[in-house]
Amino acid sequence: MDFPIDKIRNIGFIAHIDAGKTTVTERVLFASGMTHKIGNVDDGNTVTDWMDQEKERGITIVSAAVTTHWRDHQINVIDTPGHVDFTAEVERSLRVLDGAVVVFESVSGVQPQSETVWRQADKYGVPRICLINKMDRMGANFYRAVDMIKDRFKVVAVPIQLPIGSESEFSGIIDLIDQRVIRFSRETGSGVEEILDEVPEEFQQQLTEYREAMLENIAEFDEEIMMKYLDGEELTPDEIRKCIRIGTIDNKIVPVICGSAMFNWGMLLVSDAIVDFLPSPKDIPAISGVAPRSEDEVVVAHNEDDPFCGIAFKVVSDPYTGRLVYFRVYSGKVTGGTSLLNVTKGRKERMGRIVRMVANKREEVEELKAGDIGASVGLKDTFTGDTLTLENRPLLLETIKFPEPVISVAIEPKSKAEQEKLTDGLIKLAEEDPTFQTKYDEETAQTIVSGMGELHIEVLVERLKREFSVDANLGKPRVSYREAIKKKATAEGRFVRQSGGRGQYGHVVLEIEPLPEGEGFEFDNKIVGGKIPREYIPSVQAGVKEALTNGTLGGYPVVDIKVTLFDGSFHDVDSSEMAFKMAGSMGVKAAISKANPQLLEPIMGIEVTTPEEHMGDVLSDLNSRRAQIQNMEAQNDAQVLKAHVPLGQMFGYATDLRSATQGRASYSMEFDHYSEVPENIREELLAQG
Repeated sequence: MDFPIDKIRNIGFIAHIDAGKTTVTERVLFASGMTHKIGNVDDGNTVTDWMDQEKERGITIVSAAVTTHWRDHQINVIDTPGHVDFTAEVERSLRVLDGAVVVFESVSGVQPQSETVWRQADKYGVPRICLINKMDRMGANFYRAVDMIKDRFKVVAVPIQLPIGSESEFSGIIDLIDQRVIRFSRETGSGVEEILDEVPEEFQQQLTEYREAMLENIAEFDEEIMMKYLDGEELTPDEIRKCIRIGTIDNKIVPVICGSAMFNWGMLLVSDAIVDFLPSPKDIPAISGVAPRSEDEVVVAHNEDDPFCGIAFKVVSDPYTGRLVYFRVYSGKVTGGTSLLNVTKGRKERMGRIVRMVANKREEVEELKAGDIGASVGLKDTFTGDTLTLENRPLLLETIKFPEPVISVAIEPKSKAEQEKLTDGLIKLAEEDPTFQTKYDEETAQTIVSGMGELHIEVLVERLKREFSVDANLGKPRVSYREAIKKKATAEGRFVRQSGGRGQYGHVVLEIEPLPEGEGFEFDNKIVGGKIPREYIPSVQAGVKEALTNGTLGGYPVVDIKVTLFDGSFHDVDSSEMAFKMAGSMGVKAAISKANPQLLEPIMGIEVTTPEEHMGDVLSDLNSRRAQIQNMEAQNDAQVLKAHVPLGQMFGYATDLRSATQGRASYSMEFDHYSEVPENIREELLAQG
């Protein structure tokens, strides 16, 4: 079926781990008729959790794309992981989505990873709907969850539904837009038992109060409707939906709905809300790109009559079909066999067969057009974040930025004969996952892999075994430390070699200074009067950058530093690019040693939920790990404790927490920031090498 662009929705389900994203996705697919049997995460038979490890662990590891239909609309759904170790999957999905459904668990409300995915959605300006899921759970509290969304995210969260009862008493929804009551039953496939157009007296006060609050928040988005509302006229459901849609797409409000995905209660209304309130590709602002030759900014409208332009957001190594590249089409259309230009790499590519994805199954199509999401076999040199265009109209879209890995482990095959297979497997996994990095350490003759956490590394090693038939041994996890400087310093780098014939001469004078956290590296050329010829400046910068990959304290990368080149000298005959590269490297290392270098360690935000009686043990254990307690609050009969703690102290924490609380506590952890290592710990770390 061919859908016009205003009938397409590109949406994702995002949330904290265990909020129920995959179950919600499963119910939406079932409601649309795309599946004929409801899958269950616990039974390992859901559509989007297709990988063996996902079925075994009961978690989502890779984002899965599914195309379905609802009310004459095409919905391209991406189900994303909730675990912080797989945050790259959320990042790349949000880059190409137009809207998102943020799923919150009704008991805990806003959890740490909920905040992370919300910030990621903010970064890309993605309009969203909130779903308060698991309303049947003990301790469920819809109103508390809504208040948490307002407080934590400082947004106008507007309930458009209210739950009837909660916990085991949860039995239906009050629909504030259509002023009706929907009763639920476990016996019906859709979850809906009956719809009452006359709202019973017992719910009238609640309906009136919350409906009035909803109308106050939304009427301002359309002038005519606002005048009608101010004149005291009754607004029609269609007028209300129109205002909610405008406010949602402009990111002025966030509609809130509720339900229980496990029993399929309220899930038909999730599909309705996606169609009614989330944007089509036409509704979101046109994106801009840069013409590589002229550096001019070019606006890319979502128009299928314009030349083709798309972005690759995911690469998968498929054992049967080979390399599969997922991409989003922003303008124009593309067919199999089209000659393209990978503008990011500056290489020609040929679009192979084009498919629409249904998790790990695929349906071949002739073409994809503006607003579509699909995949192609045959793009050999295209990676995550690369822009694809027609050869005669090159255009570079903003790429996707990923967080740096925080943990490293040495890896080796169990037998020497498997070394080549291991290397091949690691390269393919690194192609798929930009937060997984692999490098060879010359000094120790070891292969080092880096990732976002212990689970991330564990899952990838398991994939090596299953997909590439390589058994590997892992070393002890190592933290990815960083180095930084505390003050300004100046130094010179002089590289002079004279050994008969032509010599080498490079001389630079540099100033370094610290930058605010997260600013990275800045190079400023202030050479005047030709003291160093212009053609040697890039070599100085290259030498400086190379030197910063190995700091002077422990050989860790130096971050948040500005380097200013302001003086130097050259020799007419002996100066060369190599000499100035060496001089730049020597100069910056000399300056760092004078600038009070510091060791930085990754600090994690941790949230522990524990029964009251184990609170003392949990606190004492965290204090022994150098944790800084941020907050403690009661949640039903449990305590929720938030803290900042160094990653280096957290290896094996899951086991220790289980034994300290008889398996009754749970925790979640995510990277928060880098912080200076205390002096006594620093000496210990550097002594360990």
